[in-house]
Amino acid sequence: MVHMDYSQKHLIFFIIFFSLFTFEFAIAGDQTVEMLNRLNKESMVFEPKIVRVNVGDTVLWKATDKGHNVEFIKKGVPEGVDKFKSKYNKDTEYKFTIPGIYAYWCTPHKNMGMIGFVVVGEDKSNLEDIKKLKFTAKSKKIAPELINSL
Repeated sequence: MVHMDYSQKHLIFFIIFFSLFTFEFAIAGDQTVEMLNRLNKESMVFEPKIVRVNVGDTVLWKATDKGHNVEFIKKGVPEGVDKFKSKYNKDTEYKFTIPGIYAYWCTPHKNMGMIGFVVVGEDKSNLEDIKKLKFTAKSKKIAPELINSL
């Protein structure tokens, strides 16, 4: 049996504690979503279209191509979330502090199918509200499939 004095025991405890603490942050998932004019055979897309993060994580929308922004869809976010609309042609980020599903689009390209979703904390309590959102044009065709995969 190995005998350790009080300070050695404390040192081992702190090493284990901080290792676990650091590991938790390493697996926490800040995400990046690219705003693109074209991807494969699709035009005007967010890549990926669906992102899953933990409460407290940040999503960075990268203005890879010009002419895009991010706007949370009215009634498409959890209760208590303020309006969010980024500037055009700029990288933007948002720290998610309220769990639930967030629906968003690129304001000028929403009719072209440039929509996306963020699921925070695997909380889908506002899924019925998301299903009631009114999409138009190409977004109306792709939204149901995306919503079903949430």
